[in-house]
Amino acid sequence: MGISLGGFFGWLILGGLAGWIASKIKGRDAQMGIVANILVGVVGAILGGALLGLFFDVSSFGLFASFLTAILGACILLGLLNMIRK
Repeated sequence: MGISLGGFFGWLILGGLAGWIASKIKGRDAQMGIVANILVGVVGAILGGALLGLFFDVSSFGLFASFLTAILGACILLGLLNMIRK
């Protein structure tokens, strides 16, 4: 059960969008590029899914709820990075 090419690009696109939105929310826009947005979005999706998985059955989430989870996780990740930098 591997990931298809379309699924891979879907992860990149949604990860990039989630990272970009999170950077706007957290005020880090000038410091992040597209690669950083993608990384923050994808890692944020994993982090958000793991955290919400403690309380909810995330396997039943739809695409929109999963996207919101990625944004939430990316915001948490950026907050943690801000704390580490200071």
